[in-house]
Amino acid sequence: MGLIILLIVGGIVGWLASLIMRTDAQQGILLNIVVGIVGAVLAGLLLSPVLGAAPITSGAINLTSIIVSLLGAIVLLAVVNLVRRGSVR
Repeated sequence: MGLIILLIVGGIVGWLASLIMRTDAQQGILLNIVVGIVGAVLAGLLLSPVLGAAPITSGAINLTSIIVSLLGAIVLLAVVNLVRRGSVR
């Protein structure tokens, strides 16, 4: 059940991150969803223990874990843009 929640929340977070970074039409929805899932997992595993929040990977969904996942997806999306195009935006 936790994996399904992670995929759904990660996909939504990836889509939201692509809207915030304005890369929605440039990279395609599939790449944005994958970046969102990876960003959510990495941020959840690395930042959630520091902030005292339960990571989304544990199946717990709260506002802190969603914000941490969104920030992770935004940062990872910026890195992907930097590698692909040579600029963050």
